[in-house]
Amino acid sequence: MYLRRNYRVTIAMAQSKYRRILLKLSGESLQGKQNYGHDVEVLRAYAEQIKRISELGVEIGIVIGGGNIFRGIQGAGRGFDRVKGDQMGMLATIINSLALQSALESEGVKCKVLTSIRMEPIGEYYSKAKALELLAAGYVVIIGGGTSNPYFSTDTASALRGIEIEADVMFKGTRVDGIYTADPEKDPTATKFDKITFDEVLARRLKVMDQTAFTLCRENGLSLIVFDMDTVGNLERVVAGENIGTVVTLE
Repeated sequence: MYLRRNYRVTIAMAQSKYRRILLKLSGESLQGKQNYGHDVEVLRAYAEQIKRISELGVEIGIVIGGGNIFRGIQGAGRGFDRVKGDQMGMLATIINSLALQSALESEGVKCKVLTSIRMEPIGEYYSKAKALELLAAGYVVIIGGGTSNPYFSTDTASALRGIEIEADVMFKGTRVDGIYTADPEKDPTATKFDKITFDEVLARRLKVMDQTAFTLCRENGLSLIVFDMDTVGNLERVVAGENIGTVVTLE
């Protein structure tokens, strides 16, 4: 199992640095070492980490990708109509949202799935007002379905939802521990940034998120932290303000 379960959180956190966050999770991470679908151990580990920060009083919105099931742009490459392919990808994000909701509820966490596409009773239709109402009531809110429009990634959806729910910060939980000068899996000389500005990311053409998502964050002052979600305890550490991952800011 690739999750580092032997890790022990050594910090005693009296409080979180943040009041409300938007957590972006990749669909591919949910499949673990499988080639497709969901690894229940990954879901459980994510749910445990999210539960712990929820218990600190952090209001948590979550957006999940769908790449472990279907990615629209890849479908287009295999002959699918791009719009239909993206719609299939939106449904994949809702499947993942329901899977994480189930894992969270198994941990005793109050959780609701809102969908950007009407599909009651699977999930209530998303609105900013409803999301804020649920967050204030102590629910973890998972927003599935992307933006509900084709040609927009779940990175863009997460930036948009983060801005809408007035999150203090957007966390991008990945399998890499931050932003590097190059792909560290391909370039052994790549070095990691502890902090970098939006403008420098653009100037260096670093692949952090798609440009639409990145521009939304920059123009609306939503700071971004990229960190390794698969090391157990990292979500708590980053919420506490510990210097892990890479922080992307305006200045």
